[in-house]
Amino acid sequence: MKSVQLQYAKARLSQLVSGLETEGPTVITVRGREAAVLVSKREFDRRGRARGSLLDFLRASPLKGTTMDLVRDRSLTRKVEL
Repeated sequence: MKSVQLQYAKARLSQLVSGLETEGPTVITVRGREAAVLVSKREFDRRGRARGSLLDFLRASPLKGTTMDLVRDRSLTRKVEL
């Protein structure tokens, strides 16, 4: 994955966007630390695609069928002077 400084990305954004399909994602750094990733729309859609519903995820959970002992705190709320 290519890495460029923010100043370079600002000056050459058109070139970076044009190269996303062939060169892949580009990491943008600020003061030497990774701050953002520039990806093509196609790659963004591919990675962002849902892989099933929340219900499917919960049904496949290894914790399915286990019980949780939840105890609610029944104490009164504290008094606050306004």
